[in-house]
Amino acid sequence: MKVVIYSIVPCPYCERAKKFFMDRQILFENIDLTGQFQEMQSLKNKTHHSTFPQIFIDDEFIGGYSDLMEKVNSGQIKI
Repeated sequence: MKVVIYSIVPCPYCERAKKFFMDRQILFENIDLTGQFQEMQSLKNKTHHSTFPQIFIDDEFIGGYSDLMEKVNSGQIKI
């Protein structure tokens, strides 16, 4: 499983997403976009998602932390 989290600081939901994966000992790549407004806008245009974190699992856009929890709790994502 390849997990990439695009985050900014400060961002409590970004911290929750990282903690979720750390608690399960799942390695992830964290890409901090704090202050990188052009890169942030480019990612937002790609995903059509305006908040952070933005989480990808196996190159598939999952959404943010709330989206991740919803998909895990409904069984759409097996972690």
